[in-house]
Amino acid sequence: MSSSFFSAGEYCDRLPRRNLIQAGLGGLFGLSLPTLLGLQTRSIQAQSLQTQSGNGLATRERSVIFVALAGGPTQHETYDPKPDAPREYRGPFGVSATTLPGISFSDRMPRQAAIADRLAILRAVQHESGSHTSGSHFTQTGYYLQNPQTVDNEMPCIGSLVARVRGTRNGMPPFVSIRGALRYGRAAWLGSGYDPFVISSDPAARDFKVPNLNLVDGLTLDRLQDRERLLAGFDAGRKYYDRQATAGALDRFTRQAFETVGTDRVRQAFDLQREAEPTRQSYGMNSFGQGLLLARRLAERGVPFVSVNSGGWDNHGAKVCGFTLEESLRKRGPMFDSGIAALVTDLYQRGLDRDVLLICMGEFGRTPKVNNEAGRDHWGPLMSVLVSGGGLEVGQIVGGSDRHGGYPIDRPYRPENVLAMIYRHLGINPELTFADANGRPRYLLEERGLIRELL
Repeated sequence: MSSSFFSAGEYCDRLPRRNLIQAGLGGLFGLSLPTLLGLQTRSIQAQSLQTQSGNGLATRERSVIFVALAGGPTQHETYDPKPDAPREYRGPFGVSATTLPGISFSDRMPRQAAIADRLAILRAVQHESGSHTSGSHFTQTGYYLQNPQTVDNEMPCIGSLVARVRGTRNGMPPFVSIRGALRYGRAAWLGSGYDPFVISSDPAARDFKVPNLNLVDGLTLDRLQDRERLLAGFDAGRKYYDRQATAGALDRFTRQAFETVGTDRVRQAFDLQREAEPTRQSYGMNSFGQGLLLARRLAERGVPFVSVNSGGWDNHGAKVCGFTLEESLRKRGPMFDSGIAALVTDLYQRGLDRDVLLICMGEFGRTPKVNNEAGRDHWGPLMSVLVSGGGLEVGQIVGGSDRHGGYPIDRPYRPENVLAMIYRHLGINPELTFADANGRPRYLLEERGLIRELL
C-alpha cells in the first residue's frame, strides 16, 4: 500500500481504485456527453417511474451529497470513542465534548463536535462483510457481490439509479463523482450512459478546471457532423474512455450535448473561483475540502446525486500501510473534520438543509481492538454513519455499541436502510424494478426499511 497519508489509490487487497474517467479526452465519453441530452429527453418517461414512496413527500428539486469514506473508517477515532475502555480498545486519542449533552466525539473531530446539533450519527450500522470489494459494492448498491473477485459493478450503484430515474435537469449531469470514481460507482447493466461524470483533477489546484466542459483543441462543433473524422481524431485518446462505451454512443444528441455543457450556466457551476475566498478557506484549501465545496455548488444547482471520494481510511498499521493509525489520523483528521463541518454549516446558512441530504459512510468499520501494528483491521459488525440535512431530525445519536465499540447493542441498522433514506429524500420508490442483463426484474432495494428516528 502506498505510504502517502493522502493516497486513495490502493487498498490493502492491492486492487487499485480505478480512476474510471481521466481528464481531457476521457470526458467526452465518461461524462456521457452524447447521452446527456438523451437523458433529458427520456426524463419525462423517468418521471412516470418516480413515484412517491408512501411518505407524503412531493417530488422536488432535491439533492444528495454522498461522501464515501473509502477503505473503512474507524468508529473509535471518529464518532464513537470509548474513553473508559482499556487502551488497546480506546486507541491513542482523547475525546471532544459535543453540543449534545453527554455525547463525545473523538478529539480528531472537534469542529464537527461543535455543530453536533446539526448532525445525526448512526452508531450501530452493521453488515456481514469485511471485504473491501463486497463491502464497497454493498454500501454503493444495497447488494453483495456474487463474485468477490470482480472489479466491475454487478448491480448499478445508487447514483446511476438516481440518474436513470431522475434524468438531467437544467442541462446538468444527473450524477457527478468528485475526486475520481468510487470503487463500485458505476451503472452495470443499466448502461454506461448512466455512469457518473467523473472529476479526477484536483479541485484545490490553482489552475483547476473541468476540461470535460470545453471542446478539445482543434475540435469544433462543425467537425462533430463528420463522425468518421471525429473518431479518427480520438484514436489517440481511446484508452481514456470506459471500455463499455461504443461508437454508437455518438448519436444525434452529441452536438446538443456539447452545446449544453458549453453554456456559461454549466461552466459556472463548476467554477470554484466564483466562491468568496473566506468560504473556500473555511472548507480547507486541500483536495477534499474543495471537493466538498464543489459538491455543494452542484447540489444547489440541480445535480441530484454527487459523490465525493474521501479515500485512505484503510489503516491497518505500520507493516501494511507504512504508517500507524495515529499517524494517519493526525494528518487526515483535521482535513476531514474541517471540510465536513464547513459543508454542514454552509448548507444550513444557505437554507439548503431541507433540500440537500449529506451522508458520510464507508464500506465497514474497524476492529475494536488495536492490532500489533498500531492499526485497526476490517470490521463489518459495526460502523458509524453521519447524516445531516435532508429536513431530517438531526442533533441526535441513533443506536449504540458495546463498551469496546465492537457490536451494536441498541437500535441496529444496515447500509440498505441508509440507502432507503436517500431514495426517500429524492422521492424515488425503492420498490421500482429494472430488468438486469438477463432480463430479470431487480428492485432498487430489497431491504427498504427507513431509519424511523430520523423522520
